[in-house]
Amino acid sequence: MKVLFIGGTGVISSACSALAVERGIDLYLLNRGRTKRPIPAGAKVIRGDINDPDIGELLAGHHWDAVVQWIGYIPEQIERDITLFRGKTDQYLFISSASVYQTPPAKLPVVESTILDNPYWDYSQDKIACEERLVRAYREEKFPITLIRPSHTYDPSKIPMLGGYNTLDRMIKGKPVIVYGDGSSLWTLTHHHDFAKGFVPLLGHSGAIGEAIHITSDEWLSWNQIYGIMGQALGVIPKLVHVPSDLINAFDPVVGAGLLGDKANSMIFDNSKVKRLAPDFSCTIPFSWGAKEIAAWYGADPARQVVDERLDRLMDRIIAAAESAFPEKPSA
Repeated sequence: MKVLFIGGTGVISSACSALAVERGIDLYLLNRGRTKRPIPAGAKVIRGDINDPDIGELLAGHHWDAVVQWIGYIPEQIERDITLFRGKTDQYLFISSASVYQTPPAKLPVVESTILDNPYWDYSQDKIACEERLVRAYREEKFPITLIRPSHTYDPSKIPMLGGYNTLDRMIKGKPVIVYGDGSSLWTLTHHHDFAKGFVPLLGHSGAIGEAIHITSDEWLSWNQIYGIMGQALGVIPKLVHVPSDLINAFDPVVGAGLLGDKANSMIFDNSKVKRLAPDFSCTIPFSWGAKEIAAWYGADPARQVVDERLDRLMDRIIAAAESAFPEKPSA
């Protein structure tokens, strides 16, 4: 099977690239060569930029069993891809996002037929628009789409908490760290190797054509648990300060949009569909293992331990505001 990944070296796609090659797929990666992650042995690299007006010449002569768009975010990019790959692929997989689902959700767990409606986050609205254009292409000309919706997927370099390495640094130093809301909302974290086990079997799968499919872990954790597990991996007990997402948004609307449009709400998923299409799919890496990987990866190289001083000061200000607005209740 001959497959093209547009991208292929990101947090999620790097694990999928490695597994695709391991399973004998003839994998091509179209990217600019600007990556810190290694290209898996056996993958072929087409050096180029998908946004280059002459990219069609670079891809001339190829027909693909599947093309995966890992780095498409806006409808104009999708329009370009439809033109570029019309008649040249048997399957076009668009990596969307589970943040496209109704936010906050009216009902849990979320299924693929849950309405797409996220009024809080431009990123999600753009992904919805991309999906809508692809669905129209499928209806009007049978352009062979598969819509993939990852939720919060991580690797050892990707810290799944507000502030990235700043939060780890604060935990290690005994400084307070910010937790969204009261920390009780449920969240789903998926290790990138687990995601790959659900994704790769969908390549070239006729049953996936015309379908939307999310791929997530079945492990549901509260944010309090996530921070506690990360602290345990670091050998510390983190000092949690619970801050309303609206207050965080008042200090930083960019971060706030990602909270109000995603992480501030409980979000768990019914994965029955991907399990039907990929019967061997099973998530086997709990976050307790993933947290240890994260701690080891950052601990292995001081160059990775970069603290953003501006962000650290902002976190101090947010914590001070929260503690002022919501002082601790006196002990009984």
